[in-house]
Amino acid sequence: MAAEATAVSGASQPKGGIGAWLSSVKEYFDDLKAEMRRVTWPAKKQVQATTAVVIAAIFLFAAYFAVVDLVLGRAVNQIFQTLARR
Repeated sequence: MAAEATAVSGASQPKGGIGAWLSSVKEYFDDLKAEMRRVTWPAKKQVQATTAVVIAAIFLFAAYFAVVDLVLGRAVNQIFQTLARR
């Protein structure tokens, strides 16, 4: 039983060497091509719309973090000035 399992698992995996490496690389690219044929690609309008949403979100987050940075920076400076007077 163990000999059968070894023979089956050994048959699916090529032995070492350049030929085996080339075979595995070819198999990889064949599998890659097959998988890429199954991909559902978005339409141009969908890509443009989602890109616009991402760019808008980036600008909104940048503005939000700028305001938070400004408020916290002024608060910390005010605390330091208050503590320095004592």
